[in-house]
Amino acid sequence: MTDPPTPTGDESSWDAVFWDIGGVILELESVQSAHAAFVADVLERRELEMSVEAAVETWRTAVGEHFRERDGTEFRAAREAYAAGVEALVGERLPTDAWKPTFDDHVASSIRPVPGAVETIDTLADRDLHLGVISDVDDDAGNRMLERFGIRDRFDSITTSEAVGRTKPDPAIFETALETADVAPSRSLMIGDRYDHDVRGADAVGMRGVAFGADSGPAVSYRIESPRDVLEIVDTVDPDH
Repeated sequence: MTDPPTPTGDESSWDAVFWDIGGVILELESVQSAHAAFVADVLERRELEMSVEAAVETWRTAVGEHFRERDGTEFRAAREAYAAGVEALVGERLPTDAWKPTFDDHVASSIRPVPGAVETIDTLADRDLHLGVISDVDDDAGNRMLERFGIRDRFDSITTSEAVGRTKPDPAIFETALETADVAPSRSLMIGDRYDHDVRGADAVGMRGVAFGADSGPAVSYRIESPRDVLEIVDTVDPDH
């Protein structure tokens, strides 16, 4: 962790630690592998004359466009993005039950947690603070991921853009999480892998942004190299200094 904190010698006075999911708890490379395996499956089942590489690029373009268009705006489900990706591959809109069960199977069998994330969450869950999630993930998908990693019940609250109706960095999602937890923004950490969405969005409502892989900027209160580094902040940094 860069810029190591100054030990206070006292118990942590942080009120809450909030986590993004994708890129912080969920390893994004494993998601990309799941998507690539699903795309290859679609090619085989549909007997499409396209290379896997070209198909994956077609998928990523369609899915990525959906997510870029919803940033900071009204929530639109990720499953809509994946439906658009399937349509881009096969040339027609397919009913959800024609592709989603297979998609979900590939995701379930491929996703992995970021090294150190599960252990850190387990440790924090035993501390006297609120442990929460703030994520743009769809409700059902987010719960399945956390359950698969065995940590769903370790969180005191899970705030999603689907529940709030807005996506990060809209302040509503951060404010809802703070209100649900009944904690002070200045005594709350937000761990995210995207500067504009997670770190700067949290900073805008008074939270302390923790950058894990995110770009640097004035909204970054702390930068960590591993999820485990969060424990050092919680244990040694006084949020009032």
